[in-house]
Amino acid sequence: MDPAEWATDLWRRGCERLATELPEQQFNTWIRPLPPATLEGMGADAASALVATLKVPNHFKRDWIRRQYAARIEAILTELAGRPTRLELSLTSREPSGAAITLPPAPAPASSPSAESAPSAALRPMPAPAASTIMLPSQAPASAKHRINPQLTFDTLVPGRANQMARTAALHVAGAPGITYNPLFIYGGVGLGKTHLIHAVGNALLKDRPDARVLYLHAEQFISDVVKNYQRKTFDELKAKYHSLDLLLIDDVQFFAGKDRTQEEFFNAFEALLAKKAHIIMTSDTYPKGLVDIDERLTSRFDAGLTVAIEPPELEMRVAILIKKAEAEGTPMPEDVAFFVAKNVRANVRELEGALRKVLAYAKFSHKEISIALAREALKDLLSIQNRQIGVENIQKTVADFYKIKVADMYSKKRPASIARPRQIAMYLAKELTQKSLPEIGELFGGRDHTTVLHAVRKIGGERQKNTELNQQLHVLEQTLKG
Repeated sequence: MDPAEWATDLWRRGCERLATELPEQQFNTWIRPLPPATLEGMGADAASALVATLKVPNHFKRDWIRRQYAARIEAILTELAGRPTRLELSLTSREPSGAAITLPPAPAPASSPSAESAPSAALRPMPAPAASTIMLPSQAPASAKHRINPQLTFDTLVPGRANQMARTAALHVAGAPGITYNPLFIYGGVGLGKTHLIHAVGNALLKDRPDARVLYLHAEQFISDVVKNYQRKTFDELKAKYHSLDLLLIDDVQFFAGKDRTQEEFFNAFEALLAKKAHIIMTSDTYPKGLVDIDERLTSRFDAGLTVAIEPPELEMRVAILIKKAEAEGTPMPEDVAFFVAKNVRANVRELEGALRKVLAYAKFSHKEISIALAREALKDLLSIQNRQIGVENIQKTVADFYKIKVADMYSKKRPASIARPRQIAMYLAKELTQKSLPEIGELFGGRDHTTVLHAVRKIGGERQKNTELNQQLHVLEQTLKG
C-alpha cells in the first residue's frame, strides 16, 4: 500500500472508531462537518510523530474540539498508525505549511435523529469549557446594539443536573448556529438562568463573528416595536430590523398572549429567519403547548425544534453557585456556610444571589469573617419570614388549593390517588420547609405514623429527581409558600 492510500485508510478507520464512541448528535455536530484532514511526516523515521491537521471554521469550534475530542482522536490515530500521532487544529483561513496528503471526510453515521425527537443520549453532559474558550476578549466587548451582556457566558454559568440538557443544547447551537435545534425553546420558572443561557450563545457567536447580526430582547420590547411601527405605519422598518438577523434571542414569549398583531409580526419574522437559516432561541415560563392565548400556528413552530426545561437547582448546585459567585466577588465563602445558605434559600438562583450579597455586605460592614453564625445574622429577616409563614397548616392549605381537594382530605383516611398523592406532596414539603420532626408531621396529618411520613418524603423526593413535571409543580408550590 502506497503512503497516500495508507494515510487515507488510517483517517477513515480513525473516524469510524470515533463515530462508534461518540453520541450520534455530537459526532454529527462537531466532527462530521469538518473538511478533509491532512497528514504530515509519513516519510520521516518510524519513531517520529505524525501530524494530523484539521481545519475548523471558527475559534469556538476549535477550542471546543481541542478540549473535548483532541486527546481521544490522537489516541485512536496513534493506536491505528502504530506510531505517535499529534493532532493540530487550525482555522480555515490559515493555510497549512509543508507537504500534505488530503484525506477523505469522516464517514457519517447511518442516520441522524431529528431535533424534534432528539434523544437524551445525544445530549449527554459534557465538562464545562475552560475559561479561555468562552470568555469574550476584554478589548472587544459585545456591542450595545446587540443588547448582549458580555458577563453572561458559558464559563460563568454553573452547570448542574437542573440545567444539564438546556446547557448542552445551547452549546450545540453555539457550535452550529442555524443548523442544530432550530428553534431552541427553553422554559422554566423565574430566576433559574434562562436569560444567562441565551446570552451565552450570543456571546459565543459574537466572539467568532463580531459582524454577526445578533439581537437579544425581552418580548415586551418586541411588542413595543410593533406598537410603534403600527402607529407610524412603518412595518418595512420592523421587517428590516428583525428579518435580517443571524441570531434572535427573545425572553419570555408568554408575554405575546392575547396580542394578535404582535403574534402576526413575530410569526412573519420567525418564518423569514428560519428560511434564511438564522437561529432563534426563545424562553418562556412554560412549555409551548402550555402557553395561553397564543396562536396555535406559533406554538406548533415553537415546539418544532428542541424544547428543554431548566429546573430549580438541587442543593449541590446551589452550593456550587454560591461558592463560585462569592469567588467572583473576591470573597471566598466556606463550604459549610454555602451549605447553610443553600439549605435555607431554595427557590431560584436570583434569590441565592440576593442572599449572598446580604452575607458578603454584612461581613464587610461588621469586619467579621464569614461563618454560619454571621450568615444566620445577616439573613435573620429572611429566615424569620420563612419560619413565620411556612407552617404545616399553611402547606396543607396551599397544596390542597393547588390540586383542588379539600383541606380536610389532608388528615382524612381517604386513599384514592387524587387525594393520597397531594397528601404525600404536602408531607414532603412539610419536611423540607419546616423544622417539624417526622412524628410531629404525622400527627398533623391525622395522627399518621412517622414511617408513613418517611415513605412519602422518600417517594416524592425520589420522583422529583426524575419527573420534570412534578419538579415544576413543587417549584411553584415552594415559591408560593415563600411568598
